[in-house]
Amino acid sequence: MTDATGAPADVLHTLFHSDQGGHEQVVLCQDRASGLKAVIAIHSTALGPALGGTRFYPYASEAEAVADALNLARGMSYKNAMAGLDHGGGKAVIIGDPEQVKSEELLLAYGRFVASLGGRYVTACDVGTYVADMDVVARECRWTTGRSPENGGAGDSSVLTSFGVYQGMRAAAQHLWGDPTLRDRTVGITGVGKVGRHLVEHLLAEGAHVVVTDVREDVVRGITERHPSVVAVADTDALIRVENLDIYAPCALGGALNEDTVPALTAKVVCGAANNQLAHPGVEKDLADRGILYAPDYVVNAGGVVQVADELHGFDFDRCRAKAAKIYDTTLAIFARAKEDGIPPAAAADRIAEQRMAEARTRR
Repeated sequence: MTDATGAPADVLHTLFHSDQGGHEQVVLCQDRASGLKAVIAIHSTALGPALGGTRFYPYASEAEAVADALNLARGMSYKNAMAGLDHGGGKAVIIGDPEQVKSEELLLAYGRFVASLGGRYVTACDVGTYVADMDVVARECRWTTGRSPENGGAGDSSVLTSFGVYQGMRAAAQHLWGDPTLRDRTVGITGVGKVGRHLVEHLLAEGAHVVVTDVREDVVRGITERHPSVVAVADTDALIRVENLDIYAPCALGGALNEDTVPALTAKVVCGAANNQLAHPGVEKDLADRGILYAPDYVVNAGGVVQVADELHGFDFDRCRAKAAKIYDTTLAIFARAKEDGIPPAAAADRIAEQRMAEARTRR
C-alpha cells in the first residue's frame, strides 16, 4: 500500500503519527550516476546538531531502509542525551551491499547530500562504513567525523565503543552481584567485528571467560587463533543457551532480544554494543519478568559517539576515554532510577533522556 506520492504508507504513518516517529526531517537521496540511494533521518536537534553514523547495508526494500533510518535516528537522540552531549539524534543509511556497490563516486555524492543540510546533521561510521570512507565523504562535507588521524580525525570509534560496553558490564555486575569485577564471569558475545573484538580483549584482560559467535567464520577463527582460551559456538541460538552464562552481549545488528530469544536466555545480564536490541516494545518487561538485568543499548554503546563528538572540537583520546568511563556511573544511575520508579531500566533511561531533551526545548 502506498500514499499519493508512491511512498509506503506504513512508513509515513510511522514518521508522522506513531511513538517511533516525531522526526524533524527525513531526506531521500539519489544520485543515478554513482548508484547512490540513501536516507538521512534527523530525529531531534533540541540539544544541538544531529549526530549519528552512516550505515551501508543491503536492505530487502526501500521501506525497510527508511524504517531502519527512523529507528536508528531516534535512538541517537536518546544516546546523545544520555551521554551528556550537546547533540541531537540523526542517522543515515545507504542502500546496497557495500562489497558490491561502494565506490569513491558514491561516497562523494553522499557527502554532497550531507553537506546540503548545512550542519544540521553530522555523520560518522557505522555498520558497513569505515574510517577510509569518512575520509572520502569529508572531501565534500566538513560535517564529517570518524576520519583518520592523518586527515584530522580521531580514527576508529569502535575502540571507545567497546570500552563503554565494558563499563556497562561492570556497572551491571556491581548492581546485581555487589562487585564490579568480571573475573571468572562467563560472557557470550554475538558479533566479534569492529566492536566485539575489542570487547573480547577487555574481558580477557580482567580474567573473564569468553564465548563468541559470528556469521563470518574467518572472523571467529581470527579471534580464537589470537586468544586460544576463547570458546566459539555455531550461532547465536547456541550461544544464548550456554550453561552458566552470566552476561550476554549482542554486538551485531538490532532486534536480538525478541519473543524467541528472551525465553531461551541463560544469562542474568544483557549488555552489548548493538543498536535497537529490543525487537519491539514490551521486550524490556519480558526481560524484567525473567529476572534478567538489561543495560540499555544506547547508554552503554555511547563511547563511540563520545569520541566522534570530541573530534569536532580537537580530538583528545585521554579526555574521551575519561568521558566514556562515566558510562559506568550513568548505567548505575539508570538501574537505581528503575528500582525507585518500579520500571525496567530501558524505560528509566528513556525518562532521563526525554527530560533532558524537554528541558533543552524550553530554554530555546
